[in-house]
Amino acid sequence: MPLITTVVAALLAGCSSTSSSNWAADGPASTTAGAPGRSEESKPVYSYKKAVRETVWVDTGLDGDGDGKNDRLAVDIVRPGEPAAEGRKIPVIMEASPYYSCCGRGNEDQKKTYDAGGQPVRFPLFYDNYFVPRGYAFVAVDLPGTGRSDGCTDAGGPIDIRSTKSVIDWLNGRTHGYTTHTGTTPAQATWTDGATGMIGKSWDGSIANGVAATGVEGLRTIVPISSISNWYDAYFSQGAWLVGSAPTPGVLIRTVESDEVGRRCAAVNKPLGDPAVVKSGDWSPMWAERDYVADAAKVRASVFVVHGLQDLTVRTREFGEWWDALAKNGVERKIWLSQTGHIDPFDYRRGTWVDTLHRWFDHELLGHDNGIDREPMADIERTPDHWTTDPVWPPKSTATVSLSPGQGAKSGVGTLGTHTGSGTETFTDDPQKSETDWAAQIDRSTEEKAGFVTQPLSEPLRISGSSEVTVTATSTAASANLSAVLVDLGPAVIRDYDSAGLGISTLAGQNCWGASTAGDSACYKKTAADPMHVTSTVFSRGWGALGTAASALKVQPLTPGKPYALTLTLASTDHVVPAGHRLALVVAGTDNGLVNHAADRSTITLDLAHTSLRLPVAGQPDGPSM
Repeated sequence: MPLITTVVAALLAGCSSTSSSNWAADGPASTTAGAPGRSEESKPVYSYKKAVRETVWVDTGLDGDGDGKNDRLAVDIVRPGEPAAEGRKIPVIMEASPYYSCCGRGNEDQKKTYDAGGQPVRFPLFYDNYFVPRGYAFVAVDLPGTGRSDGCTDAGGPIDIRSTKSVIDWLNGRTHGYTTHTGTTPAQATWTDGATGMIGKSWDGSIANGVAATGVEGLRTIVPISSISNWYDAYFSQGAWLVGSAPTPGVLIRTVESDEVGRRCAAVNKPLGDPAVVKSGDWSPMWAERDYVADAAKVRASVFVVHGLQDLTVRTREFGEWWDALAKNGVERKIWLSQTGHIDPFDYRRGTWVDTLHRWFDHELLGHDNGIDREPMADIERTPDHWTTDPVWPPKSTATVSLSPGQGAKSGVGTLGTHTGSGTETFTDDPQKSETDWAAQIDRSTEEKAGFVTQPLSEPLRISGSSEVTVTATSTAASANLSAVLVDLGPAVIRDYDSAGLGISTLAGQNCWGASTAGDSACYKKTAADPMHVTSTVFSRGWGALGTAASALKVQPLTPGKPYALTLTLASTDHVVPAGHRLALVVAGTDNGLVNHAADRSTITLDLAHTSLRLPVAGQPDGPSM
C-alpha cells in the first residue's frame, strides 16, 4: 500500500502509521556499515608553533564609510611554513566574523589577540590548532567596521558580502592586498592554491551563505552553522515581528561596532534601524538584498548545513528554505540536525564533529577520496546524544498528508484527523501566554487558543520537512497575528533547549583538539547534554500577520468581521511522534517570548471547514540508525 494511503487509513482508525524502530536509536553513534576506508587523510605533520602568523590588508574596492578611500579588511592568517618552503600550495579554511573583538566566539567567548607589533597571536576556536598542522591555512576576517577593518558593516548586506568576497578574490590573485593597513607594499597569496572553505556560526555562517550565493570562483565549500539565509525571516515571519536580542539590524550592528565606528557609520546604520522600514513587516529592497535564497542558483560550493531544531535565535526556517533551494539546483549537500538551541556542534557532539569536519574539508579542499560523499547525507539527533542517519534528506519516502481540525465539545479540545472539518473555534489573543502554556493546557478549552488533537498513535509518525497550516479567519480588530504550533503529546527526554545553556552544560574539565602555543591553547572546557523530562514537546512553529493574506509582501489593515485565508509556513523539522503519543495542532495569537503582539488585541474565529494542516510524513527510513 502506498505511504500516503497507509497513513490516511491508519488515521481514520484513530492512529497514524509508518513503522520503524530505527528512528529511536538508543545506542552510541557507530560507523555506518560498509563505509569506505580512510586511507586518504591529512595528518598533523607540520609545526603549529613555527607557523607563519601575519595580517594582510585586502582592498575591497568599496568606500562604505564615505571617507574617500577604499576600505581595507584586516585578514589575519596562520599557516604552516613548510609547504611554501617546499614549493607546495595549500588550501584555506576561512571564517569572516564581526565578533572577534567585541563579543568573542564559541562557548568560551574567545577573542583574537595580538602581540606588541600587531601580529596575530590567538585565533578563536579550534580550527587553527587542528587544521594548520594538517596542511591548511586558517584565515580569520574582521567584517567591515569591526575589529581592525575599515568601512561599515551592514548586517549581511551588500557591503558585508562583497567585502568578504574580495578576500577570496585575493586568495585567487584577482584583487590586491597589502602588508600594512595604509601602506602600498603588495601582499600576494602565493602560498595557497586558492581553494577555500568558509565556516561559521550565526552571523559568521550567514556571511558564508551570502558569499556562496555570489558564485565566487575558488569557494569550494561552506559550513554554515545555525545561520541566516534570508534576513527578513530573522526578524519577521510572514509580517509578524519576531522577538529577538536585536530587534532591528541597526541595533545588531551597534553591538559589534565601537563608538567611533558608530559615529563614522551613522549614515549606513540609520536606514537599518528606521522603524518605519524595519518594523513594518513589509518586504522592501533592504530585505531583498539580504535574501541569499533568491540567488541559490549561483552557488558553486558544496554546503554542509548544521542547525539546532530548537534554535529560537536563528529559526529553522532559515536552513529549510536554503536547503530546498540548494537541492533544486543540484548542489552537493550534507546536514546535521540536533535537538539543541543556538549551539555549535563542537559543544554537543565534539569528537564526531571534529572527525566529520576533518573528513569533509579533506574531501572538498584536498580532493581526498575518503568516502564521505558516499555516506548518509543526514545525521539527526532523536534523543540527547542518540543519532540516526538518512541517505538523503528529507527521505525519498516523504509525502504530504492533509489533516483537518474538528470542533470539540464545549469542555474539551478539538479533534485532528482525516475527517472534513466543520463548525468554528474562537479565541482571544493573550500576549502573556506562550506555546508552552498552550501545550500544557491542551486538553482543556482555554480562552487564548484553539487546540486540535489526534487519538493516540498506534505506530510512530515521522514528520520531516516543513508543514503548512491554512486558516480562514475573521478578526474583531484591524490587526492580528496568528501562531500555529505542532506538539508531540507524551512523555519524553529532550535537551533543555530553553535553558541558559540552550541544551548543553559546561563542565570543569578540558580536552584538547590540535596543537597549542603559549598564546593559543587548543584545549576547551568539556560539555554534556542538559536533559529534561517533559510531558509535551513543541517541535515546529509558524507565525504570521493575518494582514498579509492579500499579499505576502505587505501587512494591510483588516476589515473586522471579514474572513481572510492565510497559509502559515511552519519551521522545518525532523521529529518522530512515538506510538502511544498524540499529535496536536494549536492555533493562537501572540506566542509570548517569540512574537511581538499586534497593535490590537483581537478575537479570532476560525472557519474549520476551510482550515487544514499539511504534514510532510516520511515512511520507512532509508538507512540504518547510528
